[in-house]
Amino acid sequence: MTLLKLDHLALTSETLEAGRAHVEDALGAPLTPRGEHPLMATHNHLLSLGDEEYFEVIAVDPNGVAPNRPRWFNIDNFSGLPRLTNWIVSTQNIEAALDALPDGFGTPIAFKRGEFEWSMAVPDDGILPWGGWGPALIQWHSEMHPAPMLPDQNVRLSTVLLRHPQAVEIAAAIAPLLPRDTILFEEANTPSLSASFDTPLGPRSLS
Repeated sequence: MTLLKLDHLALTSETLEAGRAHVEDALGAPLTPRGEHPLMATHNHLLSLGDEEYFEVIAVDPNGVAPNRPRWFNIDNFSGLPRLTNWIVSTQNIEAALDALPDGFGTPIAFKRGEFEWSMAVPDDGILPWGGWGPALIQWHSEMHPAPMLPDQNVRLSTVLLRHPQAVEIAAAIAPLLPRDTILFEEANTPSLSASFDTPLGPRSLS
């Protein structure tokens, strides 16, 4: 049952400029400035990965008004160099998807920016299951999706790998709801997320 599909990957950074520079240097492709998320006081830049997927660089917006709740992606507790932190999966029915998953993925919150409307399930403490390494759930509420509206830099996602001490448990809960081989799971003492890409400059990777 493919209730979910990969929507985008998110790289978190202490500042948006540092994250942008990191990704552009790694992939050799320019990102598109996109905008702000006032409800979470974050902002982002995006990169197309084709018609259905994209890459996001996200950071706390220093000009935003801090929310009266923890921000999504546990970004309040982020520090250090820019790194790949989150994978976001889309669904056509976020309530049904939440029912099919273990507890802890959060409550849907409605967002709107320009022509885009979506719901994102955000845990009350901002931390997704398995210490933040579980996927975030998104449901788009219109035909509009960021990916096909971004400039196509001919960068395509090749593989996504989640390393985690509980990789077997995560895979058992998530993999049956996704198309086969959407993400690879590997047991490791230290959690990490990495992705490889096909680019005009050849294979590139980010972690």
